[in-house]
Amino acid sequence: MKRGKRYVEAAKAVDRATLYDTAEAMALVKKTAVAKFDETIEAHIRTGCDGRHADQQIRGAVVLPHGTGKKVRVLVFAKNAKADEAVAAGAEYVGGEELIPKIQNEGWLDFDVVVATPDMMGVVGRLGRVLGPKGLMPNPKAGTVTMDVTKAVQDIKAGKIEYRLDKTNIIHVPIGKASFTEEQLADNFQTLMAAILKAKPSTLKGQYLKSVVVAPTMGPGVKLNTAKFVQ
Repeated sequence: MKRGKRYVEAAKAVDRATLYDTAEAMALVKKTAVAKFDETIEAHIRTGCDGRHADQQIRGAVVLPHGTGKKVRVLVFAKNAKADEAVAAGAEYVGGEELIPKIQNEGWLDFDVVVATPDMMGVVGRLGRVLGPKGLMPNPKAGTVTMDVTKAVQDIKAGKIEYRLDKTNIIHVPIGKASFTEEQLADNFQTLMAAILKAKPSTLKGQYLKSVVVAPTMGPGVKLNTAKFVQ
């Protein structure tokens, strides 16, 4: 794969053989984010889990202390008083049955997170084929199927992110923007890692964290020393 000049230059700052501690990694990842836009900094956590087994699935959510730096658009499926509550909490879109054809037939997907009250899951379930593959399906484990729509919307707006294993048993999540300070990135990263360590499946045999890498959207990855996290 041919890399651009900027990437090649930025990559020179990173020693591929070194496992960095959190503070060094955040300083490096900021230094290597050289694109002309405010790059997202992502964490890529390779686990020893086997997601094909239900008891080794990892899925949850955590509120990052400094948010993700991204404006998140929330769609809430709710009715009556709960719909009013969602509007008051700042959800961009609130509705029910009438949104189904708009999403299914018109391909409307101008939202980043979907929240639903439990009584609306019958309606939302019909959108499984559209929302599921995009990771937008509400889920009780992630706190997006709830009667407390105010808290759900406020947490999401405050920087709540969802983490889950992908098909290759890796977790990919944003931890902020290149414009964040090193301290903000480190705080967010450590909050995320604490949640992921807590989510370790009790049935897992062997190594939980195989590798942890942080990287800007367009830049090289920086490997972290996972021994620091596994106490």
